[in-house]
Amino acid sequence: MKQYNTIKAKHPDALLLFRVGDFYETFGEDAVKAAQILGIVLTHRNNGGDKTELAGFPHHSLNTYLPKLVRAGQRVAICDQLEDPKQTKSIVKRGVTELVTPGVALNDDILNAKSNNFLAAIHFGRKKIGVSFLDISTGEFLISQGSVEQVDKLLQNFTPNEVLVSKKHKKDFQLSFGNHLHTFFLEDWIYQEDYANESLTNHFKTNSLNGFGVSNLDEGIIASGAILHYLSETQHRQLQHISNLQRIAEEEYVWMDRFTIRNLELQHSTNLDAVTLLQVIDHTISPMGGRLLKRWLALPLKSQEKINRRLEIVDFLKNNVRVLEKIRHWIKQMGDLERLISKVATGKISPKEVVQLKNSLEAVLPIKTLTANVNHSEINNFSSQLHSCEKLRIKIKEMLNEEAPTVISKGKTIADGYSTELDELRNMAFSGKDYLDKMLERETEATGITSLKIASNNVFGYYIEVRNTHKDKVPENWIRKQTLVSAERYITEELKEYEAKILGAEERIQILEQKLFEQLLVWMQEYITQVQQNAHLIAQLDCLCGFAQLAITNTYSKPLITKDTSLEITEGRHPVIEKQLPLGESYITNDVILNRDEQQLIMITGPNMSGKSAILRQTALIVLLAQMGSFVPAKEAKIGLVDKIFTRVGASDNISMGESTFMVEMNETASILNNLSERSLVLLDEIGRGTSTYDGISIAWAIAEYLHEHPSRAKTLFATHYHELNEMINTFNRIKNYNVAVKELKDNVLFLRKLIAGGSEHSFGIHVAKMAGMPQQVIAKANKVLKKLEKSHSQEEQKEKLNTLENEMQLSFFNLDDPLLEEIKEEILHLDIDTLTPVEALMKLNEIKRLLSKKKSASS
Repeated sequence: MKQYNTIKAKHPDALLLFRVGDFYETFGEDAVKAAQILGIVLTHRNNGGDKTELAGFPHHSLNTYLPKLVRAGQRVAICDQLEDPKQTKSIVKRGVTELVTPGVALNDDILNAKSNNFLAAIHFGRKKIGVSFLDISTGEFLISQGSVEQVDKLLQNFTPNEVLVSKKHKKDFQLSFGNHLHTFFLEDWIYQEDYANESLTNHFKTNSLNGFGVSNLDEGIIASGAILHYLSETQHRQLQHISNLQRIAEEEYVWMDRFTIRNLELQHSTNLDAVTLLQVIDHTISPMGGRLLKRWLALPLKSQEKINRRLEIVDFLKNNVRVLEKIRHWIKQMGDLERLISKVATGKISPKEVVQLKNSLEAVLPIKTLTANVNHSEINNFSSQLHSCEKLRIKIKEMLNEEAPTVISKGKTIADGYSTELDELRNMAFSGKDYLDKMLERETEATGITSLKIASNNVFGYYIEVRNTHKDKVPENWIRKQTLVSAERYITEELKEYEAKILGAEERIQILEQKLFEQLLVWMQEYITQVQQNAHLIAQLDCLCGFAQLAITNTYSKPLITKDTSLEITEGRHPVIEKQLPLGESYITNDVILNRDEQQLIMITGPNMSGKSAILRQTALIVLLAQMGSFVPAKEAKIGLVDKIFTRVGASDNISMGESTFMVEMNETASILNNLSERSLVLLDEIGRGTSTYDGISIAWAIAEYLHEHPSRAKTLFATHYHELNEMINTFNRIKNYNVAVKELKDNVLFLRKLIAGGSEHSFGIHVAKMAGMPQQVIAKANKVLKKLEKSHSQEEQKEKLNTLENEMQLSFFNLDDPLLEEIKEEILHLDIDTLTPVEALMKLNEIKRLLSKKKSASS
């Protein structure tokens, strides 16, 4: 217990698995936690008079229990016996051999094959925040820095399983990024520039970080340094597979804020049974491909050249199905190349996995040949970059048994014929059957006992069994070992010697196999980079083949990517909704045309359930798929490169932060209006509905006007319930009204889901309530109230018109001041010039100019 307490003191915040004989034991609070998480028995024992809780499990069950602890968010310190108990008379030396945390794991049972397991670190600099991501299981090491919004978006894209933060900035982190991420707080001194630079240059064995193109990312470097420090703290020092530090070049990718990523349900959904875009488009068949596809989805491209390169390959594969099928067949034969080679680097690979690595590399060869022989230069590039790794494959083949076990101690790992010494030992240990048969023959002849038997068991080892009827014929030099009811068991000198020889051989076989296997692993280290490159190329091929398969299965078409800013989608479909339609029902397609000259903002009115939101979302998803390099669910799509996609869809309370639905809505909308660009695509759904009707209409109108007048002229789809906004086309020439068609039947309403020109007048909210199964009396009452309100509303309007007429007559008679000039004077007096941006000033001027030109045209 003294030894346990010393080790536990070094790792107070980890659950300590303490190896005692054949068990991993936990004590005290750790035992209570372990018993609860693992569902194992919690017992007590008295250690020096103290009652201590105790819970344990057999050491060979580690791979069953460890994942459960880590998934429950525990950091687990594995404390092993560092010497053979047979070799010591005192207490066995023990020490922590590995610290497994949610973000640092190499165990397949903890990892998800098609997802990265990122460990992130955040550094709060003076002006910017540094961020770094590392997946120890694949060797990917990424770095970036930027504003809170940028870092927040990256955290959402990469979904790290653990985030390292300085203790000093605990509050800052929670304020900026909330508390839904699993965090671990490090000492402040770790976040120092000199220390980080030293850690990184020592690791990469370079003089500086210039070669990685990251030397100007000071805050990011500090975050990356914190990650390396944490790895050494968690006993991970064999990190040869982490050979590159890569900058996340955000300027190369489409900007989507975290609201957009959430609203479009790209990878995750807040609804339990919802299908995400990733689930629909993921036709990858390798773990590497699955992980890369997630990256492509989170970071769509902005470069026309790069997008077209992907589209050309997908087009070729779609039209050459035999090539596509062959490539996919061979990718299917592969294991997780990326994670297997990482296990080689960290020394955590099993003999069985080394054979799997060799077989995976053998499946690369037919792909190398296939991609060399097609008539497509981009695909030929894959062939020239893939490594055949011939020496590595040959070495593994001649050295390891094809049926090598998972655990080296479980038997035949090294192939026959590789080591003469090993073959001799095996001969001695396993050719014993003949030797024992001969001995039995000799002894039977010498004693005249016909029923002699030679066998062995775990307690007594080898023995000769004599039935009681022949007891008197036993020679004097035999030593009695055991008495049974009907027989006696004896041992002879010869048998004793033979047993020692066999046991010695088995032990030596195990030591020799271990030694030879370790030599192989050291030799394999040279091939880490080559295998990683193969893994990366196969992942790309897998994604592109997946896109081709997706296009074939779902009849997608090739989009045309242009440099202009217009967007033309013909017969577009929603990729997720169409996959969920009942059998035989086809998706009702829609056309969307947006540009910055004539049709910049489309105002879509129409009732609930008619499909307004679906049209908004499918437009964004089609653009997104096209810029990932995939074909799209449309008859045709001409897409002028988009650099930012903004969405404001649906209501989402943030009650934990004390914000109402309306506040969240306004926050998200403000973020959009402050970040517009010429190539932005803006999708606004039901803006202003979280407040009173007139407030809502006023806010929605002002937002639409801002978007129309803003110099960027961002392409916008604006879905709304407020039919009053249809009036905007009279004033703003680039706003166009559309509605989602509805057919009114006698007592019902039929949603046609087709987008047609012109505004709509009705909401059909009561019809929707009826469809939802609202009680009949509620529906009847609602209809009565509606008629009453419509009647009083029209009376009020008439009254208002009369009042206005009287006032106008009075004003023109008594008041020589122009009311329009009064209004303009009020506008100017209420302007806060200190906070006004140049863009807002120009827009305000434009508004005043428009008021005056209206007045002029009215009077003329």
